[in-house]
Amino acid sequence: MIPLRDNAPIHSLPFATWGLIALNAIVFFYELTLPDPALDQFYLQYAMIPGKLAHGENLLTPLTCMFLHGGWLHIIGNMWSLYLFGDNVEDRLGSVRFIIFYLLCGLAANLTHFAAQPESMVPTLGASGAIAGVMGAYVVLFPRAQVLTLVPIVIFVTIIEIPAVVFLGIWFVMQLLSGLLSAGDKVAYEGVAWWAHVGGFATGILLLPIFLPPRPRQSTIKYEDWPVADESYHPW
Repeated sequence: MIPLRDNAPIHSLPFATWGLIALNAIVFFYELTLPDPALDQFYLQYAMIPGKLAHGENLLTPLTCMFLHGGWLHIIGNMWSLYLFGDNVEDRLGSVRFIIFYLLCGLAANLTHFAAQPESMVPTLGASGAIAGVMGAYVVLFPRAQVLTLVPIVIFVTIIEIPAVVFLGIWFVMQLLSGLLSAGDKVAYEGVAWWAHVGGFATGILLLPIFLPPRPRQSTIKYEDWPVADESYHPW
């Protein structure tokens, strides 16, 4: 399923979401300028390698790896999801809270992957764990929003509206099942960091109440309680 757009409105410009997309794009275009040996070294330095992390090496990589991507489809898919769901979550959290929330979700997602594969020497990179956290927050905040979705059916495709709680619920179950089914298959597991997605999504749901700003208090004075002017009184 490919999400095309949602119908949840926003009330402010999502500067933080745009900024994160721009930063990821800048890093990716820098990667494109590197020759293969230099790119490999760049990944070894800034991507998260669980086996090295377990030995106390490259301790910042659970954070830096979420700004790296391994190809055009990788970054386009991630940034499209961030664009689609991030603006609404940022609208509710505020830009500063959203950035902190995003980074914490990404960090928790990558540490979940590390806990699942602490001996892996395969570099882990991508923003999908952090974006999974945004998606977890979105499903709590906008469960009844409609997501216009491209759905392939055998050799045909159709476009339908799916409630966000259904779309993201299916997505989460797919990540969870994929993680469970690939647990004993090293090759399958190392293709996608399924448990990072699961950890990020769950973290987004758990952190959301902490990051939601308090709603402004509504006045308890009703319209009918306001004093009514005495139309018979004329000061002139």
